[in-house]
Amino acid sequence: MPVVYLILLAVGLGDVAWWRWADRRSTVLPRRVVWRTLIALFIGSQLVYLAYFVAAPKSARRVHPWLPMPFIAMVYVWHLLVLPASLIGVGASKVVSGTKRLLTQIAHGSAVGPVVSRRQAILGGAAVAAPPLLTLAGVARAVPQLDHFRIRPMDLRVPGLPPNLDGLRIAHVSDIHVGRYIRRGLLPRIVEATNQLKADLVLFTGDLIDLSLADLDRGIEVMKQLDPRQGLAIIEGNHDLIEDPDAFDGRMKAAGLPLLVDEAMTIAVRGERVQLLGMRWGTPGADRRRHAGEASFRASLDRLLPRRESGAFPIVLAHHPHAFDMVAAAGLPLTLSGHTHGGQLMLSEAVGFGPVFFRYWSGLYRKGDSQLVVSNGVGNWFPLRVQAPAEIIALTLHAA
Repeated sequence: MPVVYLILLAVGLGDVAWWRWADRRSTVLPRRVVWRTLIALFIGSQLVYLAYFVAAPKSARRVHPWLPMPFIAMVYVWHLLVLPASLIGVGASKVVSGTKRLLTQIAHGSAVGPVVSRRQAILGGAAVAAPPLLTLAGVARAVPQLDHFRIRPMDLRVPGLPPNLDGLRIAHVSDIHVGRYIRRGLLPRIVEATNQLKADLVLFTGDLIDLSLADLDRGIEVMKQLDPRQGLAIIEGNHDLIEDPDAFDGRMKAAGLPLLVDEAMTIAVRGERVQLLGMRWGTPGADRRRHAGEASFRASLDRLLPRRESGAFPIVLAHHPHAFDMVAAAGLPLTLSGHTHGGQLMLSEAVGFGPVFFRYWSGLYRKGDSQLVVSNGVGNWFPLRVQAPAEIIALTLHAA
């Protein structure tokens, strides 16, 4: 059974476990029929969506044009944030209550039946209602965020930058994720904001689409509308390859777009040569949709480094920022990455999912004379962002 089905099965079992717990707690509450009905509707809708994904995954990836955005956001906020926390809380409460009953039994010498006081009933109602209400609050905050992104200016002094390239402007765009969370009007605004930067180069570091190749035509249209002064380069991300890696690459290149899959291209800018080195996602000959790791980074560099042009200033495009370690070891001065979404959910610049999952997750990092710029991405695969705003990076290079 594919891993994704095992994950969906585990998630569905989590839904059922929470449903049983909440339903039992609600039987002692006033108006218990109302409580039990609302709980059933809430969890039932989640289970129907999960079942749809299991039964018809390709069709389910394309439901976003007609399924209400708040409902899609609710499914993701519930399953990725609220449900895991709720199950942990339920488990902890069972341990505490079980311990109390055991201690009471020992003290009285016999079992003591549960007696539900009015206060306990109120607390039980609050415990049942809190997770769905937190989910709805998260959705209320998340959905308006889907329309917003920032332009993040960044000035970077680069050792070895040719003097003629001092002031070179790059629009670093990443992770548009055309699909579920692209609301009407957002793509034209991304194009307009990027073009208004009047950058010498527009460099896109992967995840043009979110899940479905049915959205690729819209993504291709966006890439064709970008207007760099000198050149455009694109690499693939993991979400681009979910349905069919070869189909994605083939359609991008058939559209005349400069997709670099372990390939290099050289552009003349201000009388100097700038060489763009694009790393593929995953390892050739294997399932390229799998998580990229050191083996794939090494394989990509082994193909790219022999193509280095002497005298050309190199810029590496790598969707996964962990490739930076090997790129820096090879002595290449600048790497641009995405993939992390800035950690997506951060309590501060240093606390949150970013540092939990990534060594590099947002902004500028240095190793010796090599530098990495990681974009938070301008789109979303998950509807809620906290302290990790969507962005386009306006990067200006200066001679060190």
